[in-house]
Amino acid sequence: MTVNSPLRVLMLSKACIVGIYQRKLEEIAQLGIDLLTLVPPSWKDERGDTPLERVYTDGYQLQDIPIRLNGNFHLHHYPTLGDWMRRFRPHIVHIDEEPYNAASWQALYYARQVGAKSLFFSWQNINRRYPPPFSWGEHWVLNNVETALMGTESAAQVWREKGYTKPLAVVPQFGTDPQLFTPRPVNNEREKPPFTIGYVGRLIEEKGIHLLLQAAAGLTGEWRLRLIGSGPYKNELVALAERLGIADRLEWVAWVASTDMPDQYHTLDVLVIPSLTRPNWKEQFGRVITEAMSSGVPVIGSSSGAIPDIIGEAGLVVPEGSIEGLRAALESLCGQPDLRVRLANAGRERVLAHFTHQQVAADTVRVYREMMA
Repeated sequence: MTVNSPLRVLMLSKACIVGIYQRKLEEIAQLGIDLLTLVPPSWKDERGDTPLERVYTDGYQLQDIPIRLNGNFHLHHYPTLGDWMRRFRPHIVHIDEEPYNAASWQALYYARQVGAKSLFFSWQNINRRYPPPFSWGEHWVLNNVETALMGTESAAQVWREKGYTKPLAVVPQFGTDPQLFTPRPVNNEREKPPFTIGYVGRLIEEKGIHLLLQAAAGLTGEWRLRLIGSGPYKNELVALAERLGIADRLEWVAWVASTDMPDQYHTLDVLVIPSLTRPNWKEQFGRVITEAMSSGVPVIGSSSGAIPDIIGEAGLVVPEGSIEGLRAALESLCGQPDLRVRLANAGRERVLAHFTHQQVAADTVRVYREMMA
């Protein structure tokens, strides 16, 4: 690397198949980084097969490459990754994977082959112990990367407990675009719909959606519940809504393109994230929280994981698992329009101060520069 040549960074990231996540990549490139981001053509999970969205692609190269064992979190890998590594010759390899994954081992191996420095990213906020070979691979990554990025302070604590002693920085993986996610324009002439409660995310048991249904069932007045997402827990939720007698108040919205989400938030009066901590999982960040706050939508969240840290004083936090707490918070927002306005404004201000793509990109590039220094 010469004095005036740009810093070449190769990022491996299945998360960046999501179009709105790519805005951060443009911001990184604008800070003088020659960026190549490698992604799979799609990623499979309990919601199905999510295809690559090409939305924000200016100033850097976004390249999809073949993937093996798509959907297997621990064992997926990329057969042509070595070819791309040798062709691009990066100074830094940004491994957007947990260190106990085969994709991380593969990326670190090729990074070392081409003489590049490397870092990994982690959301993991529970100290899990894995059997061999995953524990061996994890140990190898911790000992051979130059630095690490953590999504939250609790993730940083986990990796320190696991023996990671090298530099790390707490930088949320993705920010929110405040120009895309903006408050709904005020239209005093439009017909006011019923108070609309929203949930956005996977339909799985640990997200606590069943508690939201039970809390809403005790509300009085006109309200409706809009559930945006898909997942294996939907049939149980449909049956629960029938038993509670609220099925006619629910609206189910399946998969929505990431760039269409701003309009979805504009249909909501409040977003509720009632996540539950489990032995092997607790909420790691909650991107939909920052998107809703940026969109001027008040947020109610449980006390699980990182949710209270994201919301701060800009929303309502209730004890996880508490149906009564959820119902009381909903009643407060439904009955107090002034409170909704105050929290909407506070949420927007909090996102602008802490959770924009521009800030995440600047913090990430600062880590790159420190690695090369």
